[in-house]
Amino acid sequence: MLAMPVVWDERCRLHEPGAEIFVGVRTPGTETPDRADALLAALGEPVLAEPHDDVALLAVHDATLVEFLASAWSEWEASGLAEDPGQDRVVPYVFSHEKLGARREPVATWARPGYFAYDTMTLIGPGTWEAARAAVDVALTAVDLVQAGAQHAYALCRPPGHHACRAAYGGSCYLNNAAVAAESMRRAGRSVAVLDIDAHHGNGTQEIFWRRPDILVASVHVDPGAGWFPHFLGFADETGEGANLNLPLPPGAGDEEWLEAVRRAAEWVGTADGLVVSLGVDAATSDPESPLEVSAAGFHEAGRIISEMGIPVVFVQEGGYDLETLGPLVLEVLRGVESAG
Repeated sequence: MLAMPVVWDERCRLHEPGAEIFVGVRTPGTETPDRADALLAALGEPVLAEPHDDVALLAVHDATLVEFLASAWSEWEASGLAEDPGQDRVVPYVFSHEKLGARREPVATWARPGYFAYDTMTLIGPGTWEAARAAVDVALTAVDLVQAGAQHAYALCRPPGHHACRAAYGGSCYLNNAAVAAESMRRAGRSVAVLDIDAHHGNGTQEIFWRRPDILVASVHVDPGAGWFPHFLGFADETGEGANLNLPLPPGAGDEEWLEAVRRAAEWVGTADGLVVSLGVDAATSDPESPLEVSAAGFHEAGRIISEMGIPVVFVQEGGYDLETLGPLVLEVLRGVESAG
């Protein structure tokens, strides 16, 4: 049994993407409610999240994005689009690319998603907003527990968040749970860092804190230059205001290379007195969504490395898509944390 609290909200089940549109083809969704079931089965009885106001949320996200996400499905449904074959989810068809020089939010219901979304994979359905907002409450409740004296707390956030930017959503992420948690910790008087060990670069977290030297951000991930999402971001020369560190790894990297990068990242953020870990386990050998080859023992050791930093930690769930190993691998990280405590 884990000693650290596991925080959860039943509303996080409400988001059902239905599908993804990948290179123009409708394929089954990967970030589905059964991910939460797999995690709960492995981690045991949770602490229920408490509702929180929007102060920390609106400090890291533009109000226009939050307002769009809150109303996107109801507007889509009211327009009659949801009744059309293949239109049972909100999906963009045209994008407000920066090279267009677009400055105004469009009026048409079917155009508005492309003003805020940056991919076609991240669909919005009838429960998406409720689940995404609940995930924020989960992360903030975990922060509350740490602020009240817990050394570590785990936030079972679903949908995940680290690809969500200040004013844009994508990568199966809508609101950036880790960024909200970091902002909340900072407002409580801590110097804060975010350590992202998901297999994919936390481009949203990087963008949100790009000009914020008060919050350090480090990410260990597969090299986007090798053809992996998010493709355009996550390179080693992206340093922001000197408070951003990217450690991209080549496809096929296993425990040795990955753990060395985790150690480097932990040392780099070690001056903080509060830490948010974007905890994805899709770097696992068994996971279909990345080419990294990290073992269960590697994840356990990563937990030990993080624990030895000796600072309070909020773990925020990100990726991990092999349902058989998702829960056990997250448990390995958290047991690694507690074994060093």
